[in-house]
Amino acid sequence: MAASGKIVDLRKLLAERFPQPPFSAVTRLATGLSFVDQTIGGGLPKGAITELISPQISAGSASFIQALLQAAHRDCYFLALIDGRDSFDPFALGELGNVRLRNLLWVRCSKALEAVKAADLLLRDGNFPLVIIDLVLNPPEELRKIPQPTWYRLQRLVESAPTACLVLSRHGMVSSAQFKIVLENSWSLETFEEDEAISRLRIRVQRSHLHRQESVTAN
Repeated sequence: MAASGKIVDLRKLLAERFPQPPFSAVTRLATGLSFVDQTIGGGLPKGAITELISPQISAGSASFIQALLQAAHRDCYFLALIDGRDSFDPFALGELGNVRLRNLLWVRCSKALEAVKAADLLLRDGNFPLVIIDLVLNPPEELRKIPQPTWYRLQRLVESAPTACLVLSRHGMVSSAQFKIVLENSWSLETFEEDEAISRLRIRVQRSHLHRQESVTAN
């Protein structure tokens, strides 16, 4: 079967498995983390890309994804996680993992360029209120191969859909991102074992608009 035919079949399958919700005038998608939502104006902006920068592997990006899964389950919408290094651990969700996973499309990739191609397909499809591209564990040499125009193309795609796109990275690289959220934690194994570890997440938000930036710190 030709590649174009496979894409058509995949889009049909996505539409059946993850039906598009009714149109909503809401322009923000709540993360479920009140201190984050308050800082960026109510949640992740729809029709835009937000970049979550995790300078250290143990800065809390996995916990951030878990919080988004919980919010999707609570608010009854689907999200897509494009896993750039096949690193997502569903067992880390605990006892409620199977319930929350019902709202998730998990796209397992091994390279950054595969993740970008998957994002292109899902953003064109427009069935998901939230699309996450997790590139935190992809090596820098892979990320450097992503041309900057790629991010502007994805931005144009997301602008025409009621979708929030969240890119997770180790270093800021998405020039078209409306928000850049920097995780400033350095968590140990003991931290992850605490019941309310996510409430201790420290962030610094850079909001860019017309080449001007405003930094805000929240914890």
